[in-house]
Amino acid sequence: MRIIIVDDDPLVVSALTTIVENSDYEVAATGANGFDAVKLYSEFKPDLLMTDIRMREKSGLEASGEILKEHPDAKILLITTFKDDEYIHEALNTGCRGYLLKDNLSGIIPAVEAVLSGNMVFDSNIVKSMSAHSAHRDFSDLSTREQDIIELVAEGYNNKEIAGSLYLSEGTVRNYISQMLTKLDLRDRTQLAVYYYKK
Repeated sequence: MRIIIVDDDPLVVSALTTIVENSDYEVAATGANGFDAVKLYSEFKPDLLMTDIRMREKSGLEASGEILKEHPDAKILLITTFKDDEYIHEALNTGCRGYLLKDNLSGIIPAVEAVLSGNMVFDSNIVKSMSAHSAHRDFSDLSTREQDIIELVAEGYNNKEIAGSLYLSEGTVRNYISQMLTKLDLRDRTQLAVYYYKK
């Protein structure tokens, strides 16, 4: 699995590179800004891009938007020091697969593995922050079971994990998610998470 790391702080790049390579992943290239992210993604077509959000010249979010427009299946994990709701919502809307705080070093490899497996990942502190804003949302158009499932989707659980958590079969979970996508006129589980977390 090839990974690209982009951050404007050389120490962060070095630390992330060490963590990733110690877990037997290949760091194909590193960069220092959003322009590097776009260029390197196009050049290396990595399995995962890890990028900071706030960088000079071009932000990680801007770069992610450009990359996902060209490569809709790109897997992008944002790593940041900021627990800002506006960034979180923009990341979700852009189609990024995860949002992790830099001080959560122990969570980096699990997050990488989850995103590479096709799941969404959000730092637990970010989930708490977003869930607090979601508590007042009106989910009356969803059944109680659908509300349980959409919350777990938004927290990054895959169908197997949701099934285990709610004592359902994977097929039942798939059916519920399909029903919700139709009911809410959404395309995929990423949009379900956006729907859940949006103000």
